[in-house]
Amino acid sequence: MALNTTLIRFALIVLVVAICVWAFAPFMPIMLWAIVLAVALYPAQVFLQRKLGWSNGRIATLIVLCGLLGIGVPSFMVGNAFVSKILGAYAEYEAGSLVVPEPPPGVADWPLVGSKLNEAWTAAATDFPAFLETQQPQVRSALSSLVGMATGAASSVFQMIGALMIAGILLAWAEAGSRSVRMIFVSISDPVLGPELHELTTKTVRQVAVGIIGIAFVTAIIFGAVATLGGVPAAPLFTILALLLAIMQVPVTLVALVAAGLLWAGDSSVVHNSIFTVLLILASLTDNFLKPVILGRGLDVPMPVVLIGALGGMMSGGILGMFIGAAFLSAGYQVFMKWVESRNEEVENDRGS
Repeated sequence: MALNTTLIRFALIVLVVAICVWAFAPFMPIMLWAIVLAVALYPAQVFLQRKLGWSNGRIATLIVLCGLLGIGVPSFMVGNAFVSKILGAYAEYEAGSLVVPEPPPGVADWPLVGSKLNEAWTAAATDFPAFLETQQPQVRSALSSLVGMATGAASSVFQMIGALMIAGILLAWAEAGSRSVRMIFVSISDPVLGPELHELTTKTVRQVAVGIIGIAFVTAIIFGAVATLGGVPAAPLFTILALLLAIMQVPVTLVALVAAGLLWAGDSSVVHNSIFTVLLILASLTDNFLKPVILGRGLDVPMPVVLIGALGGMMSGGILGMFIGAAFLSAGYQVFMKWVESRNEEVENDRGS
């Protein structure tokens, strides 16, 4: 009888947990991203509250408004340039006036893809309608991928804006939320280890969000704005590539050199190309300038953990998942290693006694 009662209780608990997960699953990505933002922005809230003397709600509202301007304006610039380029190219194609420039002389010498790219580029520049007729499946696939990428990027921007608003609500009740999370850590561990794990998790999420993701995001936004203003073809694509490379700790200058090459392949003036080539290279070095200022010391999490979290999150949840994966996998790694160290210390203490 007791066994049956235990099984029934266990089944009811599993059912309740399954229903909760089912109901909360659609909101999981945006809530996780909101938590990352709230943890990362909490020091800014404390600083502003100390300087301005406002309430938590007002400071949180100010942070959200500044964040919306910081995200919305660059996103609008990049998106508007992308749509303008696509609509302009389509209008020229309908009018029969779309002209593809000749490939630069050095394209054929590029490793691996140089010869094929030069051949396809030359064919498109010679007779673009005929090129489209012969390459319809490839063009259709490329357009579908481009549309899917643009749709995903737009969705991520809207989710980021929604997460920022939720983060503002979390910031308004940051102290109460912090106490609740601390109690959860104490409940699943012990009164001594729980507060340490809570502090370690908060510290790691903030460190990754600000030191890696934040700097990479700022670098990509500045680079994308310069590329858009300079008229670089496919500026949104280069912005995403810059973001990925910055998170992977690979020099964004590699993308800047390719973008500069496409810029010089266009029909702009030498002065225009020279100025924006310098600006693209400087924009790609933004992370090198920001890291010494923002990061007081090195990141405690091994870089492969951050990289795996970013790539895995991107494959599972798109651009937004990249941020969430990097932050939470890093935090999980730190908490797990801290738990392993504490258990080993207990075993060694037991042996010593």
